[in-house]
Amino acid sequence: MVMRKNLIESDHSELSIHQQCHIVNVPRSNYYYQSVKKLTKQEQAWLVAMDRLYTSYPFLGYRKMMQVMQKEGHAITEKQTRRLMAELGIQGLMPVRRRHTYTAQKQHHIYPYLLNKDKILKPGDVWAIDITYIPMNGSHVYLVAVMDWYSRFILSWRVSNSMDVGFCMDALQEAIRHHHLPQIFNSDQGAQFTSKLFIDLLKLHDIPISMDSKGRAFDNIMVERLWRSIKYELIYLAEYHTIRELKKLLSDYIEFYNFKRPHAGLNNLTPYEVYRGFDKS
Repeated sequence: MVMRKNLIESDHSELSIHQQCHIVNVPRSNYYYQSVKKLTKQEQAWLVAMDRLYTSYPFLGYRKMMQVMQKEGHAITEKQTRRLMAELGIQGLMPVRRRHTYTAQKQHHIYPYLLNKDKILKPGDVWAIDITYIPMNGSHVYLVAVMDWYSRFILSWRVSNSMDVGFCMDALQEAIRHHHLPQIFNSDQGAQFTSKLFIDLLKLHDIPISMDSKGRAFDNIMVERLWRSIKYELIYLAEYHTIRELKKLLSDYIEFYNFKRPHAGLNNLTPYEVYRGFDKS
């Protein structure tokens, strides 16, 4: 498998990565896979604690994070705090926009932020996508979700053990297959969402592209609220040991979130009750 992966050229002039994977019989997920460095039990405990704190207090920079962690009894240093916050892909909201779980690529084209209240009046006006970190057995995995902004209905989601574009494209393709296309698609400026493969898929379906602006921490606030709900209502309470177990838990929770969980911001309706008039299925 490794030898066949080496036959794939990321910058091939004629064949896409998807086509090359098909030719050499390598699953695209295997091509994009990158092993995740194993963390010590202590580091994993610190990551979980940081994730909890940051979900509640996203303004914490590395110095404040270290101080709060130390007050909670964690013997963590400034250097360790900075390294693990980088591992999580987070930084304080002020004075600069927090990075979420992404690394921007300077060579990628950045699209303007198109959202305002006048453009989000009904389901289907805007879709949003984001990635978050999920702790897993001394390491971590990533969860991506595509959401209808107005109704908060989760259109699709995927879990991956690496921050590649493949699982983000899979989530987007599923949303496109099963739902009417949005008027605007919004994301952050992460390398996954600014990559040529991802942008080309949006362009193929003539979907206008919007990206969060630097200095605007809450441009994608609806998905951020989803992550908070998932973590406090599921991840921090559940026990799971494998990706398969995690996916089952997430599947059950997202089913509950979409179809049974009332939202105060939706006049106590469920996301699907608000969205269903725009659903293909």
